[in-house]
Amino acid sequence: MSDALVSSDWLHNHLQSPDVRVVDTTWSLPGGERSARAEYDAAHLPGAVFFDLDAICEPKELHPHTVPSAAKFSSRVRKLGLGDGNRIVVYDGNRFFASARVWWMFRYMGHEDVMVLDGGLEKWRAEDRPLTDMPTRPQERHFTVRQNTLLLRELDQMRTNVTARREQVVDARSAGRFHAREPEPRPGLRSGHIPGAVNLHYAGLIAADGTLKPPSELRRVIVGAGIDPARPVVTSCGSGVSAALINLSLFELGAHNAALYDGSWSEWGAQADTPIAT
Repeated sequence: MSDALVSSDWLHNHLQSPDVRVVDTTWSLPGGERSARAEYDAAHLPGAVFFDLDAICEPKELHPHTVPSAAKFSSRVRKLGLGDGNRIVVYDGNRFFASARVWWMFRYMGHEDVMVLDGGLEKWRAEDRPLTDMPTRPQERHFTVRQNTLLLRELDQMRTNVTARREQVVDARSAGRFHAREPEPRPGLRSGHIPGAVNLHYAGLIAADGTLKPPSELRRVIVGAGIDPARPVVTSCGSGVSAALINLSLFELGAHNAALYDGSWSEWGAQADTPIAT
């Protein structure tokens, strides 16, 4: 077992462990044809609770997934039966897109005993492991928040870093969006990237079978993109979600304090005075 990932074998063998809590974090576009909640209701890992990424946040205009306040996060996860003394295992049906973000949120809130199911729901299904449609009825549990502000960056800090360049900025969006060859999906946003940032599309970190690439491959991809894992890193993307997969990958390489710019391009690209490179 790695520092941040658990295998399907490990989780299958520990589903009944009293300290293990399983969390389905699958996300779907609001109003789209797919419904993550309906998928969870139809089939989820035994004992799993549903973490709604669209509800456990502080939505802002053009930025739908701002990390919630400590009070809101604590209140919501307590009701899911997640708290002190739990080993929390998160998974999704999005190839890490949502589970890595929720993994980062728990760590930002001070809960370090959180791991991601490698390969997620896709691999679990392919191995014909147990699923259920039975409702999970959690018992409320106390959750102590100890915010780790080292893991979060905000707009003013990112502005300062454009000049100071103390931290490497890594953008997880596609190359087309990064280089302003493709329009942004959100209206009203300028195109391009934060000056000095490097591009590493999050999908390049995932193996063909939906698992995270092994550490040797992760290092090759990350270093090949011009990133030094031994130096401070801040990740960014469209709205602060897919960027967390880079944080997860860096964690696997021993870089446990990589930060995430929560506002990401939905904030930076909406400002009238932020510098932009193409």
